Amino acid sequence: MAKEKETRILLGNAAIARGIIEAGCHVFTSYPGTPSSEIVPAAVQFKRELGLDTYIEWSTNEKVAFDNALAASLTGKRAAVAMKQVGLNVASDSLMSSAYTGVIGGLVLVSCDDPGPLSSQTEQDSRFFAMFAKVPVYDPSTPQEAKEMVKEAFELSETFQIPVILRPTIRVSHAKQNVKLLPVKVLDRPANFKRDPERWAATPKYRFFLHKKLNETIKKIQERFENDTKWNYEVGKRRGVSFGIITCSVSFVVLLDILEELRLKKVVNVLKIGTPYPLPQKKVAEFIKRHKKVIVIEETDSVIESQIINKSKVLGRLTGHIPLQGELAPDVIYNILAGVLKEHGITNLKKIIDTKLKRLVESLNLNVRKPTLCAGCPERGVFFAIKKALPKAIYPSDIGCYTLGLNLKAVDTVLDMGAGITFASGFYQAYFQDKNDIPIVATMGDSTFYHAGTASLINAVYNKTRFILVILDNEITAMTGMQPTPGLGIRADGSEGNKIPLKELIKGCGVKWIKTIDPYDVKNLIKLLKKAREYTQKSDGGIAVIIAKHPCIIPYPEVLKDNPVKVEITEDCNGCMYCIDFFECPALLRNEEENRVEIDRMFCVDCGVCLNACPRGAIIPVGN
Repeated sequence: MAKEKETRILLGNAAIARGIIEAGCHVFTSYPGTPSSEIVPAAVQFKRELGLDTYIEWSTNEKVAFDNALAASLTGKRAAVAMKQVGLNVASDSLMSSAYTGVIGGLVLVSCDDPGPLSSQTEQDSRFFAMFAKVPVYDPSTPQEAKEMVKEAFELSETFQIPVILRPTIRVSHAKQNVKLLPVKVLDRPANFKRDPERWAATPKYRFFLHKKLNETIKKIQERFENDTKWNYEVGKRRGVSFGIITCSVSFVVLLDILEELRLKKVVNVLKIGTPYPLPQKKVAEFIKRHKKVIVIEETDSVIESQIINKSKVLGRLTGHIPLQGELAPDVIYNILAGVLKEHGITNLKKIIDTKLKRLVESLNLNVRKPTLCAGCPERGVFFAIKKALPKAIYPSDIGCYTLGLNLKAVDTVLDMGAGITFASGFYQAYFQDKNDIPIVATMGDSTFYHAGTASLINAVYNKTRFILVILDNEITAMTGMQPTPGLGIRADGSEGNKIPLKELIKGCGVKWIKTIDPYDVKNLIKLLKKAREYTQKSDGGIAVIIAKHPCIIPYPEVLKDNPVKVEITEDCNGCMYCIDFFECPALLRNEEENRVEIDRMFCVDCGVCLNACPRGAIIPVGN
């Protein structure tokens, strides 16, 4: 057990995990997704370290995770669920309904936002989801604050019987800080679900009364936040200062650093908001009243600003003073301050236009690489084969490492989890309506298929669509940090679970034509893709599924050590660069001086897949 004054340097997500554990959480569920992925592994580590029986799981998707946690809450146990901001879209139906029905044991939803976005489809702001669902949200500025907010969120949830959201942004999730550890709160709560059909199975008519009760609850929580001075407080509160700043999250920490560095603390007052919904309106209105102008600096969207009733003195996104998109990095906040303070005659700061660093980088003549699949990635062989076998096809794809099939010109669309299949189905129906038979090759990872592929595939089979689906089975959830998939039968804490075989799941969706192949075998994969296309065109044909099965080389490096294939490039290379442009392995380098390709042994992993990449046969095994 942690000592009263023990501290450790923790990643923000680890601090959140520690807060979940210290609060006495009984059940913790999640689906991995950057920037939230590290929370579960850290919770597992603390569970083991402290000898706890906390139940922790990787769920198949975010809705499943939320529902499992909610069910545990209804038995009286404390439960938490974590995901990234776009994962909240998947869980949103359950969140909206649970706000009406409420909870018994505390239920905390951690939704990690990604301003930028650095690794997401959108920059959406989970605080807007809190407003939409009418559930309170905490907005931490630091890892330590995030940890403390988790425990308060549990208490608030139980006091008002409502789900509570914690919304850290990526700079909080991935920051490191010296965090104070406290003993774990031991809550002896045997599961005890009490039947109450009018609440837990409420009909639409009774939902009206639940909604009324929810609105009353939010008013009570707002009153509580008005009196909160721990998360909602003013820095400075100097008399005679005409300009105020309302801020929150990591922007608050960045802002204080800038004001300290520029010695501007005496010319502005700052109101820090840690509970943006429901907004403590009286506290905010009183702050605005004491200043001639106030700017709201918040990530990612205008959540606080939009709730302010009288905006006559307020600057922000709605007035064009804050960018409508992008992360509020330190240089961005500095330029915002420089602009508004100069505009209002307070200081004469010059905006940062840093061309010196740009000129320095340009002078180095670096070979800048765009993001690409790893050397030896089995997915590279898949995309190369698809493009060779069916060059005129449409290529809908999905979310994962394999989105980088864009670079190999074998990905045309990426929307969200599961859309590789639904887009393929939609494309087929649109062309079929015109009596036009066009090849369609959808790609999707194994983890994504477990997450959102089954419902999409069942729909496609049911509606008689015809396309090729290639499932990239690398036996791991690679992009988000190597979490196990249901196909491995390994649970979040490393214990054994039941394997869900991918092939059997596909059969269960109604697919008749299923083949498995090693994507390193590019020549036979090309042949198999052509056979799959033939099957989709037969009178008794349908959807053809190819499982391209080969372990990801990062967690499974031994697969390359067993049978290395070292290659070399012969004098037959004429510098056409076909291998670089259409195979795009980072171990293949363009030698401008000699107008040829060479192998970078620092990157090459001896997979041998590039033997198929040269139309002249200039890439050969060493010794041949």
